[in-house]
Amino acid sequence: MLPTVFSLQHQLAQGRVTSVDLTQAALARIDNPKGEGSRSFTNTYHAQALAAAQASDTLRAAGLARSPVDGLPVSIKDLFDVAGATTLAGSVVLKDAAPATHHATIVQRLIDAGAVIVGRTNMTEFAFSGLGLNPHYGTPSSPWDRSSRRIPGGSSSGAGVSVADQMCVAAIGTDTGGSVRIPSAFCGLTGFKPTAHRVSAQGALPLSTTLDSIGPLAASVTCCAVLDAILSGQAYNEPTAPALHHLRFAVPVNLVLDDADAHVSATFHQTLATLKRLGAQIEEIAVPEFEQLPYINRTGGFACAEAWAWHHEWLGKHPNAYDPRVSSRILRGKAMSAADYIELLQTRPQWIAAVEKRLQPYDALLMPTVPVIAPAIHELETSDDAYFTANGLILRNPTLINFLNGCALSVPCHPAGTAPVGLMIAGVANQDQHILNAGLAIELALATR
Repeated sequence: MLPTVFSLQHQLAQGRVTSVDLTQAALARIDNPKGEGSRSFTNTYHAQALAAAQASDTLRAAGLARSPVDGLPVSIKDLFDVAGATTLAGSVVLKDAAPATHHATIVQRLIDAGAVIVGRTNMTEFAFSGLGLNPHYGTPSSPWDRSSRRIPGGSSSGAGVSVADQMCVAAIGTDTGGSVRIPSAFCGLTGFKPTAHRVSAQGALPLSTTLDSIGPLAASVTCCAVLDAILSGQAYNEPTAPALHHLRFAVPVNLVLDDADAHVSATFHQTLATLKRLGAQIEEIAVPEFEQLPYINRTGGFACAEAWAWHHEWLGKHPNAYDPRVSSRILRGKAMSAADYIELLQTRPQWIAAVEKRLQPYDALLMPTVPVIAPAIHELETSDDAYFTANGLILRNPTLINFLNGCALSVPCHPAGTAPVGLMIAGVANQDQHILNAGLAIELALATR
């Protein structure tokens, strides 16, 4: 069991541990040559983190605790600006770019809350893949079946491993098509993708300005709720779990289990059976709009168009410095016309309205976060066909919620000792608190199992 934000705050309040203790332990795990730290982090803030931890301990001794994350080690994805440093976003393309002059909004909010930022985490170059492979800085392996070295999920790859290996208490990632939820699923964590507009993206290097959202990866639903409040600059509303018999969930019968492996399929159905037995109302429904999305995105979608708009000058100057598996996707945006993009802008609200109408009677949508367990890194490094097939399948389910402009949790639902599987609990836009509440009810139910 990973420690939660509140369990550690309780220990800090009782004087059983200090922020310096927690930070030194986190940094030691990052620095351990036998661990995944060198592949999980692109930059580690040893001196700054210890100074922040000492400041937290001093304030706490004076009776001042700034927030529930005060004094706790937190990692940030490599695409968030840190004043005085160049934001690389997992690339080598930007190594000579000007350093940031200000912290990203979410970085400043974490600092103001007393979080101890231990470093920047590795990621898929420019966040454009759900797998987590990075040819420039290496790829950390997910915590399960380490001898096989399986992918951590992306694009927030180092974020997931940093929490799973206790190199921090929580990590902040971005999610354009699942990049918080996928590593959470593969690393046995809880991850939250908020409604996109709720968290400022100022100072975050974009993939798709339409679809990008910023969220936490942590040990529990409540941990995610605490961090979401800090990231969004909103008051913290503690999640409260409704009785399961008051909750009505929809499970799509189409698309979301296509090509699922045996372990994910069995785990998902066992999870549904557990929730039903404990009183939840679960109904299988068809959501035909989900099967329309590949056609809607047939020319490349928002991500390709908006990535091309950001990258076209850099790609023109440094085409060989990019990961070719990333640049090939960005280049799809070059072929898109203004008419293609305008059609997307016009079609999306209609699609959202149709899905929202279909989901209106339900508290949340349930589906596997990812339909397969994490494949081996080597298999995907050595074959473009395997890479792109896996990428499409792994992104498929979470991408639905980004296009919906919705919010979603991924919570672990696998039996202990088996490959991690994430259960996605999703809602439409601005249902964030309700999804956190429903997610807590499910988390508690699965814990009793």
